Amino acid sequence: MKNLKLISIALLVLFSFNKGIAQSYKIDPVKSVVNWTGKKITGQHEGVVLFKDGILLLKNKKVAGGNFTVNMKSLSNTDQTGTSKQKLEGHLRSEDFFSVDNYPTATLVIKSIADKGKNTYLINADLTIKGITNSNQFDLVIVNANKATAKLTVDRTKYDIKYGSGSYFDDLGDKTIYDDFELNVVLVY
Repeated sequence: MKNLKLISIALLVLFSFNKGIAQSYKIDPVKSVVNWTGKKITGQHEGVVLFKDGILLLKNKKVAGGNFTVNMKSLSNTDQTGTSKQKLEGHLRSEDFFSVDNYPTATLVIKSIADKGKNTYLINADLTIKGITNSNQFDLVIVNANKATAKLTVDRTKYDIKYGSGSYFDDLGDKTIYDDFELNVVLVY
């Protein structure tokens, strides 16, 4: 009887601790996507980058962490077709921008989380592009049981992407490309 009581207490303690353990959810790299927008004085371009893999950690249905890897070689333009599309994609993949042959992936690792309520979390994360890591802060929203979204603004010059930047080059005129680009992320897990 004493052993049964000890086993019951041990099981109760074990199950109590398990409620506090974060659950790891792999993202679906086919359904998850990063939509990007880059702006310049004369307009903007849009496209996508596909995920290689990623994990979102949830504890009691609340965001507890995560890390994600995108395949930079999948970088594509969606607002153009034909030769213009191919030319822009080639330039974005070149050393002027993301140097995807040398840096085929980019990563984001969640470092801290603040619950803002209504399934919205303020995320502080380390974003690594071209082997350079900088902190980035953004909101992550849990949409439903298997989907989350986030919007990030990234200063490309912090990742040694200075081509066409008015912050580094004078007299660019209407060829100036803004330093910030936007990422709209959809995570399906």
